[in-house]
Amino acid sequence: MHWLDKPQRFLFFTGKGGVGKTSISAASAIALADAGKRVLLVSTDAASNLDEMLGITLQNVPVQVPGVPGLACINIDPDVATLAYRQRVIDQMGAVASAAEKAAVTEQLSGACTTEIASFDEFSSLLAQVHSHYDHIVFDTAPSGHTLRLLSLPKAWSGFLANNDQGASCLGPHSGLKMQEARFNQALAALSDPARTTVILVARPETSALQEAARTSVELLALGLSNQRLIVNGVFHASQPQDPIARAIEQQGAKALAALPQALALLQRDDVALRSVDSVGLAALRALLGDGEHLITPHLGTLQLHAQKSIAALLEDLAQQDYGLVMVMGKGGVGKTTIAAALALGLLAKGKTVHLSTTDPAAHLAQTLAQEVPGLRVSRIDPKVETQRYIDKMMASKAALSSDEKALLLEDLQSPCTEEVAVFHAFSHLVAQARHGFVVLDTAPTGHSLLLMDAAGAYHRQILSTYPQAGGAALSLITPLMRMQDKDYTKIILVTLPESTPVSQAAALQEDLRRAKIEPYAWVLNRSVLAAHPSDPLLRARLQGEVAQMRRIEAGLSSNLFAIAFQPEPPVGLHALRSLLAQ
Repeated sequence: MHWLDKPQRFLFFTGKGGVGKTSISAASAIALADAGKRVLLVSTDAASNLDEMLGITLQNVPVQVPGVPGLACINIDPDVATLAYRQRVIDQMGAVASAAEKAAVTEQLSGACTTEIASFDEFSSLLAQVHSHYDHIVFDTAPSGHTLRLLSLPKAWSGFLANNDQGASCLGPHSGLKMQEARFNQALAALSDPARTTVILVARPETSALQEAARTSVELLALGLSNQRLIVNGVFHASQPQDPIARAIEQQGAKALAALPQALALLQRDDVALRSVDSVGLAALRALLGDGEHLITPHLGTLQLHAQKSIAALLEDLAQQDYGLVMVMGKGGVGKTTIAAALALGLLAKGKTVHLSTTDPAAHLAQTLAQEVPGLRVSRIDPKVETQRYIDKMMASKAALSSDEKALLLEDLQSPCTEEVAVFHAFSHLVAQARHGFVVLDTAPTGHSLLLMDAAGAYHRQILSTYPQAGGAALSLITPLMRMQDKDYTKIILVTLPESTPVSQAAALQEDLRRAKIEPYAWVLNRSVLAAHPSDPLLRARLQGEVAQMRRIEAGLSSNLFAIAFQPEPPVGLHALRSLLAQ
């Protein structure tokens, strides 16, 4: 049975970054609308590119999609949601509240945890009865780790509210949360009801994507979301088996699907074929779920492009120093972990002191390295571990409190927003470590990375507000943001694929970084099929798009571009990672 044959009202599309969640969710929403249904397509991903795909400007209110009667689209904008949430809490205080009291609450509601609860509040309203006039609400979610965080919030906040009668200082007055409690409970009920909600795990026919989908499936089951199914996107069948690249791509996919994890083998599964063009525009999105397509193979002359610098050249550039922070960033699924691990191994081989770490909730570093490396320190910012460490530290610092006061403090620290604060503290510690050697940081997919940037900026502004002299020479106080703005200290490496969506995401991330006065050092174009010279018609048809993206980058996005050719075997393990550096 196809996933759109008898769809539930709520459809969640999630999975590893770069697997095509946005394409599949948008194509599904269009198909439902074309069938006469009233559909709302929702993006919960801070790095979504639905606007580019649909040719609209996303807003935090439903926007009708031209060319698709019955389809509207909405983006949960964290900044807009935070302003609205803050105003609702202040309004709840009533006219009797003084200006000083309202100012104090406004200050309380200026942190990262307020942004999280505000975004969740918007998300909850979609699961409640606020938008009951839609037949279907389709969610295009952030990559797996962040989505699990979002979907766990109804349970976390409902439990926190049920057991907290004293207040939630990081989120303002307790009454501000209590007024949302009924909505939170409605959201939890909707998510847990298989008659109303289906979670669709999207993966590529790749081992890492399927393994992450399996982990996500297990964790969602633990949250009570039992109605799940699987979509494998980008399935490729070579029409010219004599083409070694086409044969390698097909065999990689077949091998990954043959070893399907048990958690996924139990689910209903649909396969979506690899297409010759990116899923941008209504025509491409409608064709994505079709049965066939007309291939337009470009002429050889249009595919010529001068050779790009290799990742080995990038390593040589970085190794000119003996210390520094190397942050590898980009859209999920573009190969950040692979490139971070390869660069760390290369720096280590050149005699540098190297600490390789990740802020990604999905944490693929151990799987990518496949074994321990003598001399290489490897770590992970684990949100649960860091949260408990932060709670223990805060409790230890308040030893003078009475037992009742300690109980209240611990209750307050049990709120889900504590996690964001704890992760930022761990991130700040990593940034500072790069004074004494290299710290290579494999960051979470783009949207989550921006939350860390926002936290760094908020902390920076708070320090300068509290200690105005910190901006000058009076205090030698350096914040994490100041270190990231230092080009000699920090090298930002943006990783992308030669496709329109990842390049657009990287370009948007670059603009966000530049607004924070952080200039990316280089771009890495990963998995270039053009460099492998395929002859298969479908792969040849896709090369026109790849060339266009290369030219787009060189035309103004980055003058420091490095490329990595498509690998017949996934670069997992020390030998494969070191081989990347030998290109």
